[in-house]
Amino acid sequence: MSSRTLSKRKQLYLARMIMQDSTSFSAIAKQLRMSRNTVKAYAKKYLEYASVYPSAVFDKFTVHSIGDTSLPLSARRQQLIAYLANHSLSYPSTILNSWDSYISQNADGYQYSQFCQLYRNWLKANKTSPPKPHNVESIPAADLLQLKSWRSSANKREWTRAVILLESYKGKSSREIAEKVDRCVDHVRYIINCYKKDGLTGLVKKPYKVNEIKKTWMLERRDNLIRLIHESPKIHGINRTSWFLCDLSLRYEQLYGVSFSSSSISEYLKKEGYVYRKAKEVLTSPDPDFRVKMENIKSILQNLTSKEKFFSIDEFGPFAVKIKGGRSLVKRGEKKTYPQIQKSKGFTICTAALELSTNQISHFYSIKKDTEEMIKMIDLLLQKYRDDDKLYISWDAASWHASKKLVSYIDNINGEEHRNLNHSPLVELAPLPSSAQFLNVIESVFSGLAKSIIHNSDYSSLDECKAAIDKYFLSRNQHFLLNPKRAGKTIWGEERVPSTFKDSQNCKEPKFRC
Repeated sequence: MSSRTLSKRKQLYLARMIMQDSTSFSAIAKQLRMSRNTVKAYAKKYLEYASVYPSAVFDKFTVHSIGDTSLPLSARRQQLIAYLANHSLSYPSTILNSWDSYISQNADGYQYSQFCQLYRNWLKANKTSPPKPHNVESIPAADLLQLKSWRSSANKREWTRAVILLESYKGKSSREIAEKVDRCVDHVRYIINCYKKDGLTGLVKKPYKVNEIKKTWMLERRDNLIRLIHESPKIHGINRTSWFLCDLSLRYEQLYGVSFSSSSISEYLKKEGYVYRKAKEVLTSPDPDFRVKMENIKSILQNLTSKEKFFSIDEFGPFAVKIKGGRSLVKRGEKKTYPQIQKSKGFTICTAALELSTNQISHFYSIKKDTEEMIKMIDLLLQKYRDDDKLYISWDAASWHASKKLVSYIDNINGEEHRNLNHSPLVELAPLPSSAQFLNVIESVFSGLAKSIIHNSDYSSLDECKAAIDKYFLSRNQHFLLNPKRAGKTIWGEERVPSTFKDSQNCKEPKFRC
């Protein structure tokens, strides 16, 4: 026999012709173009093997191992070939389980690492896949229907579980399924094992049980913390004007004897909506008569009659008409930009008055903020509400809201002679505390206006921008005419807070720039 080993394909073809016992060695040698002695040598090996293992299957792996005449076929190799040929691996068997079975029958057989290598070669020669012990064997009809429903749902959690089980049932490996659902292999096998153990009930998310004792304890911590931040640090002997997280942590432990870390305090404050910068920026008024003025406004609103009106007045702007930035929906990965340096298409100021009992807006445009504009607004309100008995005017402490000229004008229109001649209502001022623009209710309306039609805008002209503002206020007024409600419960559009006076709210958007 030639020292050169035949290819696996040629050896397999030779073995099948020999085992058929219908062709002579000379005919086989002539057909395969090899010497008659070579055919005889291979035939001797195959026939010896077949006499020892009559039920063995001749495949590429087997015939190559038998036909390799460069080295004699060892007894261990013969045992392994016979085992693999006569013992097909079935689910849920694994290579380790197969080796245990093999070694129990052949005590002097191959060790695990050698067995794995030879076993994989055998699988490759037979073009078969290794067993998949983690696959789902069967799915009942009811479960199959439910899994198909989960797969078509918008719930990502249900979709993932449905895909894992259905693909596993089709025979896909855990690694292939993991790549499809973008999860790790361990998670895929965990879901499959849960289903095997408890069915679909093992995959349904169990309701979270609230520990009432812990819930009460957390609420108590929250109340104690809020109570503490409402007090000045100086009351507790800390020389600061505002609380720091480290100070809160230290003082809380001193007061209540319980450790409360700075990071935990930060999380509590975020959940309650507290932000340091906003609080220091807009929720402070140095006016010594702050409480007196606020109580006066609340008293007026509580006793407001049907023939009296209360107005919150302020100016929006000045703002330029140009491309504006803002929050908007964009595709992930894209960046929305606008030029920093632009040529303005015009600018304006919108002066508006919000009537709190009917939620109606009155407004006009100007190019300056001064006493003349405030007189113009008062004249507009006197004309529009001439059938009422009294108009209350509330605005912030800007200089043109309290000028001598304005006070003199109000005294004049409140005179008996003027009122009898023009049949006009009485005008009374109810000013806000100084530096308390955040309490001006109309600022809430302006915030909604800015978010709706100013942010992300690119108006072609000043007139187009004014038309959009007019339409916004018109729609708002019509809404409250059809749905009459006093300001304070139902607000319009994207206004930040209810349109009501409250000393703990912030009506104005911080750092809004036009």
